[in-house]
Amino acid sequence: MNELQQSLQSINWGLIAPVIVIQCILIVAAVIDLIRNKSTNGPKWLWVFIILFIHIIGPVIYFIFGRRQNG
Repeated sequence: MNELQQSLQSINWGLIAPVIVIQCILIVAAVIDLIRNKSTNGPKWLWVFIILFIHIIGPVIYFIFGRRQNG
């Protein structure tokens, strides 16, 4: 347990915390957008997995390729 505490204390949280916050914001925004849109490029269940399990890049991929453009 002492090694775990030392490794957690050695992490530079000033650099990691903003990345975690940005990740959470991206996930929430992508999931809300996915729920609100009636149609997407591909099945919605697949986009949920991409958004949740491919960190940081998953929501970005959804916003670029997953949203169906009306027009």
